[in-house]
Amino acid sequence: MKILIVEDQSRLGQFLKQGLKECAYTATWVRTCAEASDALCETKYDAIILDLGLPDGDGLDLLRTWRNSGFNEPVLILSARDGVEDRVKGLNLGADDYLPKPFSLEELVARVRSLVRRQASVKQIVLEHNGIRLDLVSHTVKVDGHDVDLTSREYALLEVFMQNHGRILPRTLISEKIWSSHYDVDTNLLDVYMSRLRSKLETLHGKPLFKTVRGVGYQLM
Repeated sequence: MKILIVEDQSRLGQFLKQGLKECAYTATWVRTCAEASDALCETKYDAIILDLGLPDGDGLDLLRTWRNSGFNEPVLILSARDGVEDRVKGLNLGADDYLPKPFSLEELVARVRSLVRRQASVKQIVLEHNGIRLDLVSHTVKVDGHDVDLTSREYALLEVFMQNHGRILPRTLISEKIWSSHYDVDTNLLDVYMSRLRSKLETLHGKPLFKTVRGVGYQLM
């Protein structure tokens, strides 16, 4: 399980990272809003521990931006702001839990474990983003209400992006999820399928949906 820790205090950040590691979690520790957003765009996390007083911004504003962008990772706010008003505001902005400082590591780990377990039990059957609706049961796709006819490979490709919208996905990662052959990873086959997918979806949507990140991969905006 991968946990993102957003905490600017060095001693506390190291303490959290080590404590989670001892509980068999893989923890990534960052200190700023910018680093946190970069980390979240690069990979998916099972839960996020978020401090509010960060050197380059407020954690609540960061949380609001994440939720408005469609990131739905469970978030546990860890903050010295322990007033009822602060807790209510954090929960209303999309936090899943709120733990005031000081705290016990045992309670924090228990709450993180609960968030991860709760998230794992929620099975999405429909993915929606930016006018695209992908049904995982019927294997159908709609764009702005219009049916889109996709091949099985195109559907699998779109599903990868829908599960990771907003993230920049490297070419090798996408290819390895779609094709089992390492040979295919080294060809321009991905570009061919991306061109087909773009043509089918963006023609109906009327504007670009995918961004090409030169030298890296693609991003569903």
